Amino acid sequence: MSINDERNIEANLQIGPTELGMVRLFVEGNGIEIPMDFTPDEAHEIAEEIMAAAARAAQMGGKKKR
Repeated sequence: MSINDERNIEANLQIGPTELGMVRLFVEGNGIEIPMDFTPDEAHEIAEEIMAAAARAAQMGGKKKR
């Protein structure tokens, strides 16, 4: 499977700081919990990648959220 393969899976995403000064992305769904911790610098890089991907998707006529 690749990033372009659609899946019918529901999950929740939470993002926030930890007590240790890390940024946590917490994914929860179907009985699975995935905590991913990043340094603030790594989190900034991830945010930049998300913004760039959103801009590219918008240029491609990306789907509007329902």
